[in-house]
Amino acid sequence: MPKVLRTLPERGFRRRARTVAVLFCAVCLGLAVRLFFLQVRTDGFYADRAQGQQLRDTVVPADRGRIYSADGLLLAANSSCWTLRASPREMPEEKLTLAAHGLAEILALDEAALLEKFSDRRSNDCLLRYRVDRAAADAVRDFCEENSITGIRINQDSKRWYPQGAFLASVLGFTNVDNAGVAGLELKYDELLTGENGAVLTAVNAWGYTLEQSYETERFPTEGDGLRLTIDSCIQHYLENALSYAVQEHHVAARAVGIVMDVNTGAVLAMSTTPSYDPNEPRVIADTAARNTVEALTGDARKAALQLAQQTQWRNKAVSDLYEPGSVFKLITCAAALDAGAITKHSSFYCGESISVAGTRFHCANHKRHGAQSVTQALENSCNQSFIQIGARLGREAFCDYFAAFGLREPTGIDLPAEPKKSLYYTADRMGPVELASCAFGQSSKISYLEMAAAICAVVNGGKLMQPYVVSEILAPDGSTIEQLAPVCKRQVLKAETSQTMREMMEAVVLHGGGRNAQIPGYRVGGKSGTSQKLDSADEKARIASFVAVAPIDDPQFLCLVCLDEPHSWTTAGGSLSAPVCAEVLEQTLVYRGVPRTTEAPAASTAETAADLPADGDSFDGA
Repeated sequence: MPKVLRTLPERGFRRRARTVAVLFCAVCLGLAVRLFFLQVRTDGFYADRAQGQQLRDTVVPADRGRIYSADGLLLAANSSCWTLRASPREMPEEKLTLAAHGLAEILALDEAALLEKFSDRRSNDCLLRYRVDRAAADAVRDFCEENSITGIRINQDSKRWYPQGAFLASVLGFTNVDNAGVAGLELKYDELLTGENGAVLTAVNAWGYTLEQSYETERFPTEGDGLRLTIDSCIQHYLENALSYAVQEHHVAARAVGIVMDVNTGAVLAMSTTPSYDPNEPRVIADTAARNTVEALTGDARKAALQLAQQTQWRNKAVSDLYEPGSVFKLITCAAALDAGAITKHSSFYCGESISVAGTRFHCANHKRHGAQSVTQALENSCNQSFIQIGARLGREAFCDYFAAFGLREPTGIDLPAEPKKSLYYTADRMGPVELASCAFGQSSKISYLEMAAAICAVVNGGKLMQPYVVSEILAPDGSTIEQLAPVCKRQVLKAETSQTMREMMEAVVLHGGGRNAQIPGYRVGGKSGTSQKLDSADEKARIASFVAVAPIDDPQFLCLVCLDEPHSWTTAGGSLSAPVCAEVLEQTLVYRGVPRTTEAPAASTAETAADLPADGDSFDGA
């Protein structure tokens, strides 16, 4: 059979067919690779997108961990509330006006704004009202059922609740609308207190409507861990009651501070800044005078004044503010000089009309002349001139070294927020004779109230600087202990014998000097008064009346520091205004803790009148 020759068009057709086949195979291979990539490598991404389109995720908020006092009083808990939301696309078109009118009336909202929200038919979710109470939630539910209004969701929520009201508010702090800590322990331990939210997943169709035959799955929320504090609720009540009375009686303008500590461990047993506020309503100005001042303003001035008033009442002044300690600081100067060997308890000093230091003239309060004195007498009389001489004998280098050793340059490390990063003080290279003189009797340096309390604890407890703390245990949701927090000794500041000498001198101040008002029948008390001039205040008469007391002074257990900032009373002396507050708080604490009375009060002290007591010396004149 003769061979058939292929024509040129046939060969071209075959080549095109092969090319098409190759391209087809390449496309199929590419699709297979793409399909493999989509199904195997990125299956999770598209599964999540599909789930997001098919399911509605409703968060179930977790309760925050509870907070208890050392004696078991519940201080911070949680209460049920309801958050109201709407899904406009699920609401009946013909009932939008009725829904807006009825819900606006129940929830005290703007009817026009609600109608505008409901009219946006593209929206599947809009917030109506955060955290309403049961009565409001029930009223909304009844209204919707009676009028066959769909698309309104009532979700159970949780909010922080402080069952004791304003009690310990400056330490506890509060939370915001999202249940996150804003101040105090709520802020410091926010991560620990915050629980793990749960969720409810509801099936929806392509348009976002809940399916009639839908299903729901639930992931239950987990409550956060809790706290047990070192704060004893009874001692806290003693302090708050006594401090509130003092603030009212002496017309204290710039708030008062009180701290009670265990001198041997650093545990804070009570802490108060008065006036306080209610953490259940933290944005309401609790102080009547401050609130009236704000309400008298309008516009931007009112807004600024309101913000300032809120920030002021939220501040835990005991931790966050710096102040000039005044004559209470003489305990630090005296202890440092004794410990360094610059003086002995038998050293003597002379107080005349005044003393001149590098051209600056200093005198004692009310220009008193104490004459020749021992160290103990100088402390009893709170003699500025004597302590200027003690500071000079100690020297600026040693003075600054002890100032740092007592922890007065740095934060105490307490487990509360907003502690200043450093105090205001002179370093040795910047301290001249005048600065050393004024610092020696408690002026020209600014430290925190808590730093002062911790330093005095070291003066009386054998010389150990303990780190203050307010949380003793971390608790599981079931109340069991996860972690027990132990006291921390930062360093040894003084020799034990120096501390013993200081305790004897502090008792002499209460028995014979400016601390007579701190005497407690049947208990031995040591202390020191102070009336510091606020050198940075525009008011030249502004003073801080303070007193620190320790009892029993022969076996130190409790310290109480009380500071009244700008009292307006018959005097500004700390020995007259603040010492009785310390005595009241310590007496109640000693009795409550079962410390037996051992001695009767000295007869001389009961016959002494306040007018006979020596004034605290903190003022000086520039020559």
